[in-house]
Amino acid sequence: MSKKALSETGERIFRSETGEPLSLRDVVLRIRDKIALDRAAAYEVVIGSDSEAAESGSAAFVTAIVVRKVGNGAIYFWTRNRQEFHGLRDRIWKEAFLSITLAQELRSTVREVIGDEVFWEDRLEVRCIHLDMGMGGPTKSFIDGIAGMVRGFGFVPVIKPYSYGASVVADRHT
Repeated sequence: MSKKALSETGERIFRSETGEPLSLRDVVLRIRDKIALDRAAAYEVVIGSDSEAAESGSAAFVTAIVVRKVGNGAIYFWTRNRQEFHGLRDRIWKEAFLSITLAQELRSTVREVIGDEVFWEDRLEVRCIHLDMGMGGPTKSFIDGIAGMVRGFGFVPVIKPYSYGASVVADRHT
């Protein structure tokens, strides 16, 4: 069972850095406004998820969208939902699926709202999925499988200590 924060119209709710509620379309409009400020700059979008388990067998999953002006700062947005899970392996795989799914939705919405040109001009790149796992912890044994799945969906997997989208930004809101 998944409980997503939904608006009155049934849309998933994202939050800005200040907590303002936004739809995914609103997030893309904010991204558009951000990249319009410096038309010569390149922007990288990373998606990362983190979760915090409850004793009840459910967890709060937070997925973040981080828009980084290459070489100079970033803005971010996040969404939270509660899902059941069955152990650490299941929870980590769900985090990866949430990130991949949102990255695909974000690409589609960017194409719809801003247009494909933003990708062709190399001004905006939605390429990396930040995973909340690393070589030094209990998630080490999941890296090959999850990284392979991320690559299979056409994204680049990034693990700790470089996966700030998951281990810093999403973690802040779990």
